[in-house]
Amino acid sequence: MATTMSEVSNAKVVPQSEWLTARKELLTKEKEFTRLRDEISRERRELPWEKVAKQYLFDGAKGKQALSDLFGGRSQLIVYHFMLGPGWKEGCPSCSFLADTFDGVTVHLAQRDATLVAVSRAPLPEIEAFQKRMGWRFPWVSSFGNEFNSDYHVSFTKEEMAQGKVSYNYGPTEFPSEEAPGASVFYKNSDGEIFHTYSAYARGLDILLPAYNFLDMTPKGRDEDGLPWPMAWVRHHDRYSAGIVDVKELSATPASSDATCCPEAAQS
Repeated sequence: MATTMSEVSNAKVVPQSEWLTARKELLTKEKEFTRLRDEISRERRELPWEKVAKQYLFDGAKGKQALSDLFGGRSQLIVYHFMLGPGWKEGCPSCSFLADTFDGVTVHLAQRDATLVAVSRAPLPEIEAFQKRMGWRFPWVSSFGNEFNSDYHVSFTKEEMAQGKVSYNYGPTEFPSEEAPGASVFYKNSDGEIFHTYSAYARGLDILLPAYNFLDMTPKGRDEDGLPWPMAWVRHHDRYSAGIVDVKELSATPASSDATCCPEAAQS
């Protein structure tokens, strides 16, 4: 069977004492990275905030909901901007790859005063149909008809796309889809005022992918070097066959909207 997976070759095999020396040298760098990540996280928390003045109404399982309602009685809201546009047959495979972890973390986030909600521009019935297919239970609302997605730079008009570059990841860039992935964080104070505190896009979302973090520990790593685009192997969890995805399936780049995939989105 042809597969996308490479072979691990030319691995240096050494006695345990030599392996332990090399491992400790890498551990020193790993600790430096961990401390740097802690420092970046501290700086992220210290970013200035911007007040959200605009009113947004979303369609959800509970009917019409304002942005303040999405907090679910907590002071912190994490929004995942899920790539599912109006009329799409299914959600983006890469966003789905990430969303497969949401149901497991929402209960834990609630213990730290945080709510996680997915937002997509597709109408609610289209969201609910895909959510049912995937077996997910996390809160997911529709921003169809409001400007939330465009205001947070994860949906682009045909006119914007026609210009060749759109505003994504804090700068003008070429983008292959009308929808893009991202995550935005909001805070609501005791007076009910809402503030936007942080947004991340593209590879800023890598840290949210536990499967990638596991693969990064293995000899083959993500094993994506020979693929047409880095996430080309990812499928919806109900679309994997018994074996590894065949390389012949990866020869064509997906279209922007009906294929609902964004090959470059996570790599910018």
